[in-house]
Amino acid sequence: MKINPQFRIAFFYVLISVLWIWFSDRALNALVHGQAELTLLQSIKGGLFVLVTGVVLYWMIGRDLSRLGAINQTLRDGHQQSLRVLVSAMDIRHKETGDHSDRVMRMAAGLARFAGVQGEALHNLMLGALLHDIGKLALPDAVLIKPGKLDENEMTLMRQHPQIGYDLLQRVDFLRGVADIPYSHHERWDGTGYPQGLRGEAIPLAARIFSVVDVWDAVITARVYKPAWPEADVLDYLRKAAGSQLDPNLVALFLQHREDIRKLGDAVNG
Repeated sequence: MKINPQFRIAFFYVLISVLWIWFSDRALNALVHGQAELTLLQSIKGGLFVLVTGVVLYWMIGRDLSRLGAINQTLRDGHQQSLRVLVSAMDIRHKETGDHSDRVMRMAAGLARFAGVQGEALHNLMLGALLHDIGKLALPDAVLIKPGKLDENEMTLMRQHPQIGYDLLQRVDFLRGVADIPYSHHERWDGTGYPQGLRGEAIPLAARIFSVVDVWDAVITARVYKPAWPEADVLDYLRKAAGSQLDPNLVALFLQHREDIRKLGDAVNG
């Protein structure tokens, strides 16, 4: 039977306290007979008791917190592994290039680090990047993998996937905080994007970071509806998109660190 951590700590604290008081009182009474000296030693004994039990409690609580931290990390790793399996299946269905979602997640995380994103915000950005197209699960194959240009009705249907993705993520407690990219990665710096028509820095930073990487990956790799572009053309496209489709500062940051960021994406297949 597993013992509750709080009960274990409280039990040992009470046990140590009782044993200390019992034995120390009897030792003092046997060794000291003067009242003044006894009072002084009782005060010293009480101080030592507080110090020793404080150290013991600190050690026990620290040990349990470390265990809880390890368990929490295992759960987070398990969640991410499960999501990676789901996303791999999505990429296969979308007929994307190999490991597309994992690749853009790594590249987005690299650009985010150069932009100063860290901690929980970076963790949420990585999960959001991995799940950026989760809303496309609800789209029919006739639209999703159509080799030609989408007509007006098909485009209207396609543009529903950010809202669908957002709604799906809000139904999962540990994914509610990662919805910025799935919901907003089709917003544009000039306000002409969708689904909300956000402009400039009103677009969440995570979505602005991901959009730069996503555009890069979309045009430099072959898709069912287009061949891969030469790198020189991709770079020219990014420069022209800065300030209209993409955050110009993040485009400049991406271009500055392009080789390092590309290596992160290439590591998926390395």
